[in-house]
Amino acid sequence: MIPIHDDNPRKLFPFITIAIIVMNVGIFIYQLFLTRENYLAFLYNFGAIPDLIIHGERLQTILTSMFLHGGMLHLLGNMLYLWIFGDNIEGICGHIRFVLFYLICGLAAFFSHFIMGPFSNIPMVGASGAISGILGAYAVRFPQTRVRVLLPLFPFLWLWRTISLPAIFVLGFWFVMQILNALFSGGSGVAWFAHVGGFIAGVLLIRKFEKRRYRVYY
Repeated sequence: MIPIHDDNPRKLFPFITIAIIVMNVGIFIYQLFLTRENYLAFLYNFGAIPDLIIHGERLQTILTSMFLHGGMLHLLGNMLYLWIFGDNIEGICGHIRFVLFYLICGLAAFFSHFIMGPFSNIPMVGASGAISGILGAYAVRFPQTRVRVLLPLFPFLWLWRTISLPAIFVLGFWFVMQILNALFSGGSGVAWFAHVGGFIAGVLLIRKFEKRRYRVYY
Protein backbone atom coordinates (compact mmCIF):
# COMPACT_ATOMS: atom_id res chain seq x y z
CA MET A 1 0.00 0.00 0.00
CA ILE A 2 1.74 3.16 -1.23
CA PRO A 3 0.14 6.57 -0.57
CA ILE A 4 0.28 8.98 -3.50
CA HIS A 5 -2.06 11.84 -2.53
CA ASP A 6 -4.30 13.11 0.27
CA ASP A 7 -7.48 15.19 -0.03
CA ASN A 8 -6.49 17.71 2.62
CA PRO A 9 -6.10 21.40 1.69
CA ARG A 10 -3.08 23.23 3.10
CA LYS A 11 -3.45 25.86 5.78
CA LEU A 12 0.05 27.29 5.18
CA PHE A 13 2.61 27.09 2.43
CA PRO A 14 4.89 24.26 3.70
CA PHE A 15 8.23 26.09 3.72
CA ILE A 16 9.75 23.81 6.35
CA THR A 17 8.53 20.57 4.78
CA ILE A 18 10.05 21.62 1.46
CA ALA A 19 13.27 22.74 3.17
CA ILE A 20 13.64 19.36 4.91
CA ILE A 21 13.09 17.56 1.60
CA VAL A 22 15.66 19.76 -0.15
CA MET A 23 18.20 19.17 2.63
CA ASN A 24 17.75 15.40 2.51
CA VAL A 25 17.92 15.24 -1.27
CA GLY A 26 20.91 17.60 -1.40
CA ILE A 27 22.87 15.57 1.14
CA PHE A 28 22.07 12.35 -0.69
CA ILE A 29 23.24 13.82 -4.01
CA TYR A 30 26.49 14.75 -2.25
CA GLN A 31 26.79 11.14 -1.04
CA LEU A 32 26.41 9.87 -4.60
CA PHE A 33 29.56 11.70 -5.68
CA LEU A 34 31.65 10.03 -2.98
CA THR A 35 33.72 6.93 -3.57
CA ARG A 36 32.30 3.81 -1.93
CA GLU A 37 34.89 4.01 0.82
CA ASN A 38 34.13 7.67 1.53
CA TYR A 39 30.39 7.01 1.24
CA LEU A 40 30.55 4.41 4.00
CA ALA A 41 32.83 6.64 6.07
CA PHE A 42 30.33 9.50 5.71
CA LEU A 43 27.49 7.33 7.01
CA TYR A 44 29.70 6.10 9.86
CA ASN A 45 30.83 9.61 10.84
CA PHE A 46 27.39 11.24 10.76
CA GLY A 47 25.11 8.29 11.50
CA ALA A 48 24.00 7.64 15.08
CA ILE A 49 25.92 4.67 16.51
CA PRO A 50 24.39 3.52 19.81
CA ASP A 51 27.63 2.05 21.19
CA LEU A 52 29.38 5.42 20.86
CA ILE A 53 26.46 7.44 22.14
CA ILE A 54 26.03 5.31 25.25
CA HIS A 55 29.63 6.26 26.11
CA GLY A 56 28.87 9.95 25.60
CA GLU A 57 30.60 10.24 22.22
CA ARG A 58 29.27 11.96 19.08
CA LEU A 59 25.95 12.95 20.59
CA GLN A 60 25.39 15.38 17.71
CA THR A 61 24.93 12.44 15.36
CA ILE A 62 21.49 11.84 16.87
CA LEU A 63 20.48 14.92 14.87
CA THR A 64 22.73 14.58 11.82
CA SER A 65 21.58 11.01 11.25
CA MET A 66 18.05 12.30 10.50
CA PHE A 67 19.29 13.82 7.23
CA LEU A 68 21.21 10.83 5.84
CA HIS A 69 19.95 7.92 3.78
CA GLY A 70 21.45 4.58 2.87
CA GLY A 71 20.03 4.32 -0.63
CA MET A 72 17.76 5.79 -3.28
CA LEU A 73 14.65 3.81 -2.30
CA HIS A 74 15.20 4.71 1.35
CA LEU A 75 15.28 8.40 0.43
CA LEU A 76 12.36 8.34 -2.02
CA GLY A 77 10.08 6.45 0.35
CA ASN A 78 10.74 8.83 3.21
CA MET A 79 10.36 11.96 1.11
CA LEU A 80 7.11 10.69 -0.40
CA TYR A 81 5.53 10.27 3.03
CA LEU A 82 6.93 13.61 4.21
CA TRP A 83 5.55 15.43 1.14
CA ILE A 84 2.06 13.91 1.41
CA PHE A 85 1.55 14.26 5.17
CA GLY A 86 4.03 16.89 6.34
CA ASP A 87 2.37 19.97 4.86
CA ASN A 88 -0.84 19.57 6.86
CA ILE A 89 0.96 18.99 10.15
CA GLU A 90 3.12 22.04 9.44
CA GLY A 91 -0.10 23.92 8.74
CA ILE A 92 -1.62 23.26 12.16
CA CYS A 93 1.67 23.70 14.05
CA GLY A 94 3.13 26.70 12.24
CA HIS A 95 6.64 26.71 10.85
CA ILE A 96 8.71 27.02 14.05
CA ARG A 97 6.64 24.61 16.12
CA PHE A 98 6.78 22.14 13.25
CA VAL A 99 10.59 22.18 13.27
CA LEU A 100 10.60 21.42 17.00
CA PHE A 101 7.94 18.74 16.60
CA TYR A 102 9.88 17.08 13.78
CA LEU A 103 13.17 17.03 15.67
CA ILE A 104 11.65 15.83 18.94
CA CYS A 105 9.88 12.97 17.15
CA GLY A 106 13.22 12.12 15.55
CA LEU A 107 14.88 12.06 18.97
CA ALA A 108 12.12 9.85 20.36
CA ALA A 109 12.56 7.52 17.40
CA PHE A 110 16.29 7.26 17.99
CA PHE A 111 15.90 6.45 21.67
CA SER A 112 13.26 3.81 20.85
CA HIS A 113 15.87 2.17 18.64
CA PHE A 114 18.65 2.80 21.16
CA ILE A 115 17.02 1.02 24.09
CA MET A 116 16.59 -2.12 21.98
CA GLY A 117 20.29 -2.28 21.13
CA PRO A 118 22.41 0.19 23.12
CA PHE A 119 25.70 -1.49 22.19
CA SER A 120 25.09 -1.75 18.46
CA ASN A 121 27.93 -0.60 16.18
CA ILE A 122 25.65 -0.15 13.16
CA PRO A 123 24.99 3.51 12.21
CA MET A 124 21.34 4.49 12.30
CA VAL A 125 20.49 6.82 9.42
CA GLY A 126 17.31 8.17 7.87
CA ALA A 127 14.46 10.61 8.34
CA SER A 128 11.89 7.87 8.84
CA GLY A 129 11.79 8.16 12.63
CA ALA A 130 10.91 11.85 12.52
CA ILE A 131 8.51 11.29 9.62
CA SER A 132 6.83 8.53 11.62
CA GLY A 133 5.98 11.22 14.16
CA ILE A 134 4.25 13.18 11.40
CA LEU A 135 2.26 10.08 10.45
CA GLY A 136 1.16 9.58 14.05
CA ALA A 137 0.11 13.22 14.28
CA TYR A 138 -1.80 12.97 11.00
CA ALA A 139 -3.65 9.85 12.17
CA VAL A 140 -4.80 11.74 15.28
CA ARG A 141 -5.73 15.03 13.63
CA PHE A 142 -7.04 13.95 10.22
CA PRO A 143 -8.28 10.37 10.68
CA GLN A 144 -11.13 10.62 8.14
CA THR A 145 -9.20 12.43 5.39
CA ARG A 146 -9.18 10.35 2.23
CA VAL A 147 -5.77 9.17 1.08
CA ARG A 148 -5.30 7.77 -2.41
CA VAL A 149 -3.04 4.71 -2.39
CA LEU A 150 -1.57 2.25 -4.86
CA LEU A 151 -2.51 -1.38 -4.21
CA PRO A 152 -1.34 -4.53 -5.97
CA LEU A 153 -4.13 -6.59 -7.53
CA PHE A 154 -4.07 -10.02 -5.87
CA PRO A 155 -3.04 -12.51 -7.22
CA PHE A 156 -1.63 -10.44 -10.11
CA LEU A 157 0.87 -8.59 -7.93
CA TRP A 158 2.54 -6.91 -10.90
CA LEU A 159 -0.72 -5.04 -11.61
CA TRP A 160 -1.65 -2.05 -9.50
CA ARG A 161 -4.78 0.04 -8.98
CA THR A 162 -5.53 3.19 -6.99
CA ILE A 163 -8.19 3.42 -4.30
CA SER A 164 -9.14 6.07 -1.74
CA LEU A 165 -9.10 5.11 1.95
CA PRO A 166 -9.43 6.98 5.27
CA ALA A 167 -6.09 8.13 6.66
CA ILE A 168 -6.66 6.23 9.91
CA PHE A 169 -6.82 2.99 7.93
CA VAL A 170 -3.76 3.75 5.78
CA LEU A 171 -1.62 4.95 8.67
CA GLY A 172 -3.01 2.38 11.12
CA PHE A 173 -2.06 -0.38 8.69
CA TRP A 174 1.40 1.17 8.31
CA PHE A 175 1.86 1.30 12.09
CA VAL A 176 0.79 -2.33 12.58
CA MET A 177 3.29 -3.38 9.90
CA GLN A 178 6.07 -1.53 11.73
CA ILE A 179 5.22 -3.32 14.97
CA LEU A 180 5.15 -6.72 13.28
CA ASN A 181 8.47 -6.07 11.57
CA ALA A 182 9.98 -4.81 14.84
CA LEU A 183 8.93 -7.99 16.62
CA PHE A 184 9.60 -10.60 13.96
CA SER A 185 12.03 -9.31 11.32
CA GLY A 186 15.19 -10.13 13.27
CA GLY A 187 18.42 -8.56 12.05
CA SER A 188 17.01 -6.94 8.92
CA GLY A 189 19.09 -3.79 9.30
CA VAL A 190 15.99 -1.57 9.46
CA ALA A 191 15.35 0.39 12.67
CA TRP A 192 11.73 -0.73 13.00
CA PHE A 193 11.50 0.25 16.66
CA ALA A 194 12.47 3.80 15.65
CA HIS A 195 9.41 3.91 13.40
CA VAL A 196 7.20 2.67 16.23
CA GLY A 197 8.65 5.13 18.74
CA GLY A 198 8.44 8.07 16.36
CA PHE A 199 4.80 7.32 15.52
CA ILE A 200 3.81 7.08 19.20
CA ALA A 201 5.65 10.34 19.93
CA GLY A 202 3.67 12.05 17.17
CA VAL A 203 0.37 10.75 18.55
CA LEU A 204 1.21 11.93 22.08
CA LEU A 205 2.76 15.30 21.22
CA ILE A 206 0.73 16.80 18.40
CA ARG A 207 -1.85 18.53 20.58
CA LYS A 208 0.95 20.25 22.49
CA PHE A 209 2.54 21.61 19.33
CA GLU A 210 -0.40 22.66 17.21
CA LYS A 211 -1.56 26.26 17.32
CA ARG A 212 -4.28 27.01 19.82
CA ARG A 213 -6.94 27.73 17.19
CA TYR A 214 -6.48 24.27 15.70
CA ARG A 215 -6.47 22.32 18.96
CA VAL A 216 -9.08 19.64 19.33
CA TYR A 217 -9.75 17.98 22.69
CA TYR A 218 -11.28 14.57 23.11
